Amino acid sequence: MTAPRLLHPGAWWLWAVALSACALRTTNPVLLCLIIAVSGWVVVSRRADVPWSRSFASFLRLGMIVIAVRVVFQIFFGVRIPGTTLFTIPEVTLPDWAAGVSIGGPVTLESLMAAFYQGLRLAAVLACFGAATSLCSPYRMLRALPTVLYEAGVAVTIAFTFAPQAIVASRQVREARRLRGRSDRGVRAWSASALPVLEGALDRAVALAASMDSRGYGRRGSSSVSVRRGSVGLVLLGLVAIAVGSYGLLDSSAPALFRIPALGLGAAALIGALVAGGKSTMRTRYRPDPWIGPEWMVSLAGVVALGSFVLVGRMGDALSPSTNPLEVPAVPFVAVVGLLIAALPAWLAPHPPTLASASSPLAVAA
Repeated sequence: MTAPRLLHPGAWWLWAVALSACALRTTNPVLLCLIIAVSGWVVVSRRADVPWSRSFASFLRLGMIVIAVRVVFQIFFGVRIPGTTLFTIPEVTLPDWAAGVSIGGPVTLESLMAAFYQGLRLAAVLACFGAATSLCSPYRMLRALPTVLYEAGVAVTIAFTFAPQAIVASRQVREARRLRGRSDRGVRAWSASALPVLEGALDRAVALAASMDSRGYGRRGSSSVSVRRGSVGLVLLGLVAIAVGSYGLLDSSAPALFRIPALGLGAAALIGALVAGGKSTMRTRYRPDPWIGPEWMVSLAGVVALGSFVLVGRMGDALSPSTNPLEVPAVPFVAVVGLLIAALPAWLAPHPPTLASASSPLAVAA
């Protein structure tokens, strides 16, 4: 049995990004609900007992707000899809230059279902990233970044730190209100707590940046200006090419050049940047996170799930059920099996260390 330890943060992020890519490839509500359920099950099974591990519920609530906003926008400003009319709201006549935009009019069941599917897709993506922030600390992810990504890693880490720190600050503000005999529920309590929560989260993010700067994080070392510029250029080229290639894989109508070739170019550019940056700057790590069997299995589980969605997308239209005319969504067996494999990290990943085992070396390296 694997000893309790914290999994490498890169493995959790690879798993979460693969699941979010699955969500972006489909509007099937059954599959999207399964993605959210898989993310929640893995979080419940393998999250550590730390304050930022409870941020997953906040991402779920944010996803529900996104769905509601998307449906409301469809009711008032969306495209009027013909079908079963549920109700009609007063319509505003717009000039000719605003063709394609509508305010008011008949609201059909088909249009509401299309808006619900799209909102649910974004909610599933938020759930995947909420799972990543709940399962691994952004500080540990920052330590694992290669040398050439230090500057970008500071900004990304502070951005990812804001959400967990906002959750911690929100809990502290609610406890302070209860100790003062004030209510911590309702719109009035939330509006009064918003400013202290944002201020506390920003203060913690700025303190993180200051602490990294005082420790010499992101130092340039003895590398020349040309080497640094070349490494940064390769990183930018790699990130842009991978973004284009990812879009090509998600959009079946994209040209073939924007798929595998773009991904290959991006991967080659990033590898070149990592090699060039690694030779120019030396960095030591205290108790580095290991990447062994469980990390490979967790990463592979997410990649297999994404591969199953790509396969289903090539086999038919089960990933995008029709809303005009409205039809019952099909449940592709291959995609369901892929999501079940994506849930295996709930058993394959090692248990996080508890408070009783916090004195062990691997537990301290959080």
